[in-house]
Amino acid sequence: MEETNGDKLGNDVFDNTDKLGNDLPDDGNDSAPGSPGLDAQSDSELDEVPSKDLKSALKNTGKIQEIVAPRPPLPPQPDPSTLDLSTLSPLSPEIISRQATINIGTIGHVAHGKSTVVKAISGVQTVRFKNELERNITIKLGYANAKVYKCNNADCPRPGNYRSFKSDKEVDPDCEREGCGGKYELLRHVSFVDCPGHDILMSTMLSGAAVMDAALLLIAGNESCPQPQTSEHLAAIEIMKLNHIIILQNKVDLMREASAEEHYQSILKFIRGTVADGSPIIPISAQLKYNIDAINEALVSKIPVPIRDFTATPHMIVIRSFDVNKPGAEIEDLKGGVAGGSILTGVLKLGDEIEIRPGIVTRTDEGIKCKPIFSRIVSLFAENNDLKFAVPGGLIGVGTRVDPTLCRADRLVGFVLGLKGRLPSIYCDLEVNYFLLRRLLGVKTADGKQAKVAKLTKNEVLMVNIGSTATGAKVIAVKADVAKLQLTSPACTQDGEKIALSRRIEKHWRLIGWATIVRSGTSLDPVED
Repeated sequence: MEETNGDKLGNDVFDNTDKLGNDLPDDGNDSAPGSPGLDAQSDSELDEVPSKDLKSALKNTGKIQEIVAPRPPLPPQPDPSTLDLSTLSPLSPEIISRQATINIGTIGHVAHGKSTVVKAISGVQTVRFKNELERNITIKLGYANAKVYKCNNADCPRPGNYRSFKSDKEVDPDCEREGCGGKYELLRHVSFVDCPGHDILMSTMLSGAAVMDAALLLIAGNESCPQPQTSEHLAAIEIMKLNHIIILQNKVDLMREASAEEHYQSILKFIRGTVADGSPIIPISAQLKYNIDAINEALVSKIPVPIRDFTATPHMIVIRSFDVNKPGAEIEDLKGGVAGGSILTGVLKLGDEIEIRPGIVTRTDEGIKCKPIFSRIVSLFAENNDLKFAVPGGLIGVGTRVDPTLCRADRLVGFVLGLKGRLPSIYCDLEVNYFLLRRLLGVKTADGKQAKVAKLTKNEVLMVNIGSTATGAKVIAVKADVAKLQLTSPACTQDGEKIALSRRIEKHWRLIGWATIVRSGTSLDPVED
């Protein structure tokens, strides 16, 4: 398995240190660590020029010389202007060689090994922020792309004939098994959405679930099953109608065979009757990279390629946004903001005129006003691979001409990006058909039983997740299984969309059920200059 690159001295490039390991002041710049498309600084492209011995590392004035490593050859993309979209599929060679076409989420309880599994499969470290590294937990959604290959030699034994690499790997590398002589064939290009497992970050996990096609459910073998967020995450993906799940029994290297078998039986009991019933359970050690080839085989054989609509109007959910400019950059070198997310339908191309809704929201005496953001696509990236066009599926970065201050620090999260004038309306109130869970997940009463979910009451405030939008919602009216909600922040949505409902319990937002939008309320007319 390929390892992630460190810098020349072994430091993580996203740690807040200089090349010699000294702490740097926190400048507040969020230049795209963890971005799906554009890393602000790739450590593989930096090399340090030897300098004379200095009394203080802080006085090091040695210049950093950029050296671009030779990249593996990838087949060129066809010209978007002459492209026949009806002939494309998620497995078309010109697409799969550069862009991931399946989104797979990693879900489960905190510290069960979600980020470690992603690193073992893709070679990419998704925990990159300074505060994440200090706590050793995922806080923001992490991203990594990986290509999954199978050796074309029929004598190459399974599951070792399945192999995964980073997303910029060439299309047909040689098989690495000694004496095999076969070549790897590219079967899948997947995008991992690494979700946080901490209970206070449930909203972040629900935002990530909006773009998932399938999920890896991590269950640590050295803890009893189920843990609170194991159940809560499984309920969340059931709400999102995710039917394809692979269960990974992690940390088996810490267990004896008898206890591993006992834990396996507890997993079977836990998933009985749920959406995960019948899913494959693979024992692994993510830290030691045991059975990673078995996961690769399951990704190919157990998760079908989603049906994508390439000819529809482009519609992209934004789940990250950032300013890629470094402090002190020259004016002529400044770049526009970047929106990261996943296209649900349609194809985005370089040069497209786009609109981002709801846009800039202002509150006045006359009520809430929304001013959509208009721009043009100047670049498209899938991790390190530049694109001429982007299709539904994996996570991409869309470079725009938008003022970077509007994009920094995830300010566009929850917004919807599409062609100018072709997006759904913006609403502040919704009528929904809701369904509540019978019991609260991860919350127990004094006698050790799971607490029941109380009915919705008028004037209570819930948190609703509409796509990747997380916003407050006041219950204006409730009757039987229908409720009218007034949103704290406007949302760009349409009838029929599924939303998740959470209630504040013991200072934490807890998932209590889901709803379907049956009738959108009054739409806000966007304000234009």
